[in-house]
Amino acid sequence: MLEALIAGALAGYAIAIPVGAIAVLIIHTAIRDGLRAGLAAGAGAASADGIYATVAVVAGAAAAGVIEPLQTPLRLGAGVVLLALAARGFLGLRSARDPAAATAARSARAHHRTFVTFLGLTLLNPVTVAYFAALVLGLGRRADAAEQGVFVVAVFVASLSWQSLLAVFGSVVGGRSDHRLRLATAVVGNLIVLGFGVLILAQAAGL
Repeated sequence: MLEALIAGALAGYAIAIPVGAIAVLIIHTAIRDGLRAGLAAGAGAASADGIYATVAVVAGAAAAGVIEPLQTPLRLGAGVVLLALAARGFLGLRSARDPAAATAARSARAHHRTFVTFLGLTLLNPVTVAYFAALVLGLGRRADAAEQGVFVVAVFVASLSWQSLLAVFGSVVGGRSDHRLRLATAVVGNLIVLGFGVLILAQAAGL
C-alpha cells in the first residue's frame, strides 16, 4: 500500500511539474482572473491526470496501445486549441490594460467553465496515458484494487497540490501588479501558449 502511495505521488508530480502549456495557462488564468479561477483551472488539469491514472491502472499497457494510433489527431487537436486560446488571449488584452474592464471580465467568467476547459485540454495530451501505463507496469501485476485506488488518489492529490501552487503564485503576481505589468505578463503568457501550439502542430506534422 505504501509503495502504491509513493509511486502515485511521484507519478503525479512527475507529470505535473514539467513546465508546459497547461502550467503557463494556469498561472496566466490566476493572474488575469484571480485565485479561485486559477484553482479551478488547476483542478481541471489534476482531474485529467486522475482520469488517465485510472485508465492506466485498469487497462495497463493496453491503454497505451489503444491511444498510440490517436496521437497525431490528438496532437493536432491540442495544437489548434492552444492557438485558439492564444488568439482569444490577445483579443482580450484590453482587460489587462483597463483595470475596470479586468474586474468586470473576472466576475463574468464562470469557474466551472474554466474547470471544464482545462480538463478537456489536459485530456488531449496522449503522452500522459502512455506515461501512466508504463508506470503502472512498475507496480507489478500483484497490485490489488486497494493499491490501485491508492495510486490513483495519490496521483490526483500530488498533481492538484502542484497545480494549486501555480495558481497561488499567479494570483500573488496578479494581485501585486499594476495594469502595465498585467498587460506584459498577458502578452508573454499568450506568446508562450502560441509557441507551444505551433510546436505541437509542427511535431504532429512531422516537421
